Amino acid sequence: MTAPHPRVGLTTYLQPAAWGVWHRPAALVPATYLQSVVAAGGTPLLLPPVGTDPSVLDVLDALIVIGGSDLDPAAYGQDPHPTTTAQPARDEHETALTVAALDRGTPLLAICRGAQVLNVAVGGTLHQHVPDLLPESRHQPEPGVFGRVQVQTEPASRIAAALGERATMPCYHHQAIDRLGEDLVVTASSADGLVQAVEPRGAAWVLGVQFHPEEDDRDIRLFEALLAATGPTQGHHP
Repeated sequence: MTAPHPRVGLTTYLQPAAWGVWHRPAALVPATYLQSVVAAGGTPLLLPPVGTDPSVLDVLDALIVIGGSDLDPAAYGQDPHPTTTAQPARDEHETALTVAALDRGTPLLAICRGAQVLNVAVGGTLHQHVPDLLPESRHQPEPGVFGRVQVQTEPASRIAAALGERATMPCYHHQAIDRLGEDLVVTASSADGLVQAVEPRGAAWVLGVQFHPEEDDRDIRLFEALLAATGPTQGHHP
């Protein structure tokens, strides 16, 4: 009998979409996330931002909080920047799942917006518009075009174990982590000083990255590291 693949939950968008003759609200995930999970040996399961129930983690081996729109700055005590576009219902959904994963020790990979959700969930804040800090920023070159960022990792970190001392990764964001949340440490940065990865102190495998590893199908190392963290009993549930 073939051993079951680790079950990986992925959060989703919920917004207008088009298929065939239909134009209706839909739960969706860019296929690159799903393909990365499958290539790393996992089975993806989608977690749309409706009917939120953190106990779903009981049947998952790992959680990925994907990229997307800005967080509501009210969550970290700020007024919105003119460029900020929030989806509070999705914020509540992903924050609940993130907190539950931290409490349970569920392996967690939080990507771009996901890293920001992670930081805010434990009391951190965000820079709402990176170009205000770095006018020459190329982290979001133009609408719908990914940039490239070189990240320098910290020794003995989870991200360094997966990617080595440095790596060049796809990126697309106009917000970034500012003040760190409780128990988080910076484990990768870019040359311009922006936080590129955070990890909590402790034994659980949790990693938030500001870049988009799913957009490089030749490099699935972070997804492999996430699945490896599910342990020898991965894929087994009552």
